[in-house]
Amino acid sequence: MAITQEVQTITNGVNVTDLVTTISAIKASPAIAKFKFRIDNQWQTGAQNQSAVGAFYGAGQQLPRPEPFVLGADEHPILLGKDVAPNPVEYLLHALAACVTTSMVYHAAARGIQIDEIESSLEGDIDLHGFLGLDKSVRQGYQGIRMNFKVKADVPDERLQEIVDLGTGHSPVFDTLIHGVPITVRSERR
Repeated sequence: MAITQEVQTITNGVNVTDLVTTISAIKASPAIAKFKFRIDNQWQTGAQNQSAVGAFYGAGQQLPRPEPFVLGADEHPILLGKDVAPNPVEYLLHALAACVTTSMVYHAAARGIQIDEIESSLEGDIDLHGFLGLDKSVRQGYQGIRMNFKVKADVPDERLQEIVDLGTGHSPVFDTLIHGVPITVRSERR
């Protein structure tokens, strides 16, 4: 009896063989593409709060984690915090950078494009007049965000932007920020 061994294709640390299998499974059963993520947050004191990232729903099932990830948030003393963790708008920049980078890597891998290195820097502008309610014409959130990527890949320089466009073109976080999303807010007594 001959033993067959499946050859796994790994590009950019991504198992492309499994990626193709996942895409085929979603095409065959579209309902498994629906995911629901959640986070539970608890205020501590001042600007400090913590979020726990635990189980999520996807591929038609609840997907547990052995231990929840804990994310702390605070503000710098200039913003009346203790600076024991990044602030929420810095987390937003992190989420954007991480999601665009991951999207870039996965979609490049699916196309057989080898990436050797990716570095990014992001910065955004916020005017406290909006947050503090001092000027209703000033937005409370970011007024603009700039992303800069340095990519080392097996493509000519003129194609580097195409690789970055794979990230921005497929990133859920980028899409959410560019197009917005309905948010429902409700309250209840504890």
